[in-house]
Amino acid sequence: AFFAPHADDPSPAQYLPQPNSMSLYVNDIIPVPATANEQAFRNLPPFLANDKQEGRRRWSLRFSTDEAFQTSMKNYYRLITEVDAACGRILDRLKAEGLADNTLVLFTTDNGYFHAEKGLADKWYPYEESIRVPLVIVDPRMDKSLAGTTNNAQTLNVDLAPTILRAAGAEPTQRMQGQDMSPLYLGTPTSRQAAAKSWRTDFFYEHSTIRDISFIPSSQALVTPEWKYLYWPDFQQEELFHLTIDPREEHDLAGDEKSLDTLRVLRERFAKRRDQAR
Repeated sequence: AFFAPHADDPSPAQYLPQPNSMSLYVNDIIPVPATANEQAFRNLPPFLANDKQEGRRRWSLRFSTDEAFQTSMKNYYRLITEVDAACGRILDRLKAEGLADNTLVLFTTDNGYFHAEKGLADKWYPYEESIRVPLVIVDPRMDKSLAGTTNNAQTLNVDLAPTILRAAGAEPTQRMQGQDMSPLYLGTPTSRQAAAKSWRTDFFYEHSTIRDISFIPSSQALVTPEWKYLYWPDFQQEELFHLTIDPREEHDLAGDEKSLDTLRVLRERFAKRRDQAR
């Protein structure tokens, strides 16, 4: 596990790459996200659209001006590049030791990140920037023709352990919530299609309050491939986003009469998943 590219929160500079990385990206201009603007921030629920909550405070340290955004993002990219180089050394060593063809590699992270989207920084909230994470799998058992392909199945961090155990010839315990992901990319085209068809169709998200509700309020969500239902327990407020046509979550449909049936269905599924999580 790598600490980078985590911010060094006490430091005014926030992101602290190694000195030999500082020459990277000097002449590049990092694109500003489409929702990195004041209007997107003001469109958030009022308990988020204020300067007291921690996501906004960290935004003020990292992204509040064009210069701060470029400085922070270049340093962030430098940290990412350092991680990439370290991973490359690990893979090179596996090849040198003759172990690459017998090693399952899973590359992922524990949370997403706001890089000024919606006027926020860091994580904690159930919007796409915060809860989506990369997952790259290199499995020597995989058909070589599938290298570099992508899969739209909703995989979660709880799926990592069952996948690793099965690859090692061990069985996951019954208490594990996740699923072995390998049927999604191993086997025949027919078996992979069957695995994708029977895969989960939604998942429950939850994050507890940190310190107090003005600092980081608790949040919950039900996420399907097409929709996301958000619930803020501290304020009993709902949000609804049609991810297929609104992937940036700019248009809350919770109060839209045309979406009432969808809201009702997702609200019921959310309650069921929340009860199961208890």
